[in-house]
Amino acid sequence: MNEIAAIFDMDGVICHTNPYHSIAFREFFSIRNLNPTDEEFAQHMFGKSNSYILSHFLQRPVTGEELLRLEDEKESLFRKIYESHVEPISGLIDFIADLENNGVKLGVATSAPQANLELILSRVLIREKLGSVMASEHVKKHKPDPEVYLTSAANLGISPAQCVVFEDSFSGVSAAINAGMKVVGVLTSHTREELPPCDLYINDYSDISYRNIRNLFNA
Repeated sequence: MNEIAAIFDMDGVICHTNPYHSIAFREFFSIRNLNPTDEEFAQHMFGKSNSYILSHFLQRPVTGEELLRLEDEKESLFRKIYESHVEPISGLIDFIADLENNGVKLGVATSAPQANLELILSRVLIREKLGSVMASEHVKKHKPDPEVYLTSAANLGISPAQCVVFEDSFSGVSAAINAGMKVVGVLTSHTREELPPCDLYINDYSDISYRNIRNLFNA
């Protein structure tokens, strides 16, 4: 039986962080007299890199030292707001244990900064099960570019064709498809109609098991 790997995005996939990112961005933008709508956030925030988000809403390129400074300001706000609310999406811990018990290799690949990843992995205790952990600092090209997923597969010593990615955003699903991987759409931030076609869709991890994942590769 061929080995398989499961690679998880973080925001909206491990934890339902997006409402707290919205709060942090609203604070960040309100200081600058900007008030994006919920629709604008859904289209231009979820699953996007901070470089894209800041450049889009500030309506100019944000790069270099300014990007680092503004990103740090916003992400520090997010961590302060979210710190007391960290909680995995329903069923995640049992599902990851099920995958591990069946020999599935595991990784996390997020567009978020390392500090956010550290906060979440300090509360959601899965780090020891992960063979690859990647944040925004570890890639040169962000989703929908497949770099983070292709590098994760290399870290796990497995071919992209034997990987399944768990994603909740358009750019994230696109990155997984671009990497030649199976995709499970996690419907925490978008409806299935708002995502590129996925191999499977879930609302949370309560009704999914290793068997469902193995079947994706046996089809």
